[in-house]
Amino acid sequence: MRTTVSGEGPDGFFTASRVVIVAGKGGVGKTTVTAALARAAADQGLTPLVIELEGKSGLAAVYGRDPLDYTEQVLAEADAEAGTGEVRARTLTPDDALIEYLQESGLKRLSKRLVSSGVVDMVATAIPGIRDIVVLGKVKQIERAMAAGAEGMPDLVLIDAPAAGHAISFLRSAQGLIDAVRVGPIRSQAVDVQAMLSDPSRTQVVLVTLPEETPVNELVETAFDLEEEIGLSLGPVVVNGLYPPLAGLGTDPAAAAEAAGADLAEGEAEALAAAADFRTHRVALQAEQVERLAESLPLPQVRLPYLFEAEPDPAGLAVLAAAVLEGLAAAPEVEVDGEAAP
Repeated sequence: MRTTVSGEGPDGFFTASRVVIVAGKGGVGKTTVTAALARAAADQGLTPLVIELEGKSGLAAVYGRDPLDYTEQVLAEADAEAGTGEVRARTLTPDDALIEYLQESGLKRLSKRLVSSGVVDMVATAIPGIRDIVVLGKVKQIERAMAAGAEGMPDLVLIDAPAAGHAISFLRSAQGLIDAVRVGPIRSQAVDVQAMLSDPSRTQVVLVTLPEETPVNELVETAFDLEEEIGLSLGPVVVNGLYPPLAGLGTDPAAAAEAAGADLAEGEAEALAAAADFRTHRVALQAEQVERLAESLPLPQVRLPYLFEAEPDPAGLAVLAAAVLEGLAAAPEVEVDGEAAP
C-alpha cells in the first residue's frame, strides 16, 4: 500500500507532502481531527492553513473564533518564545473560487453575473465534476505557490474534506474530466489537479474513523478506493474517540465505599456497577475494532482520546494535538510502493 508516512515522527509526517486531505465518514470527528492536526503542526513550529470546503463546519469554534469565510484568517497566533507557528483557516467554495478565477482573468463584471444568473449551476449540471475541479484547482494554485516559495504562503495545507461518500467523487472528479474532456482548459486543469493528487510529495490523505464496526468498514473500503481508483497516497489512520482504560472497574462499589469510609445512597452501588460494566464493555469493543482495522489496513494508527464534551474547546484541542504528536512519534516505518521507506 502506498503511503507518505516516514519513520521520522511528526516532522516527517508534516513535511512529507504540502497538502493533507482529511476525510472520513460523517460523524467521526473529521473536522475536530483537522483542527487537532493544525494545532499539532503549529506546535512543531509550522504555519498550517486549514481549508474548509463545505462552509458550515464548527472548525473556527474549536479555536474560540468566529465562523470562517473565503478570506484567510488567523485562528491562533504564532508564539516565538514557545516556538509555535500561526494557524490560519478559510473556506473554499466552488462559487467563490470561480468568481476569484474570473476576476483574476480580467472578467470581474462577468463573474458575479454568471453566478447570480444561475449559469454556473447550469454548467455544473451539464458537466459533472466541474465544481470540484474549480475547488481543487484553487488548492493546486496555493500548493504551487508554496512549492515556489512565494511570500506569505503556509508550510502545510490541511483540507477538511467532504464526508466519505462525497469525498470519493470529489477526489475522482479530475480523472473523470480527463476521461470525458479531450481538449481545452478544463482538461488541462484536470490533468494538473490529478498530477497533484497522485504525487506523494504533494498530496496525502489522512482517513478518520471511530472504533466502531461500521465506520471501520467504511474506512477500509474508502482507503482501497482512494488508492486503487484515484492513485492517492495514504497517511496514518486516525482512530478518534477512544475511551482510555480505567483501573478498578472490576471492584465492587459497595466494598470500595466501605474501604474508603464513604456511604452510598440507595441505588448508587447498582448504578456505579452498571457504569463500570458499560465502560469495560466499550473498551473491549473498541480494542476489537482497532485490532481489526490494523489487520485490514497496513497503515500506522494515531489514536485520539474521547473528550467528554459536546464540542471541544481550545483546552480539549490541546489534548488532541498532544495525542496526535505522540501517535506520529510512535508511528513505525512503513512501505512506499511496496518497498521499505528509507
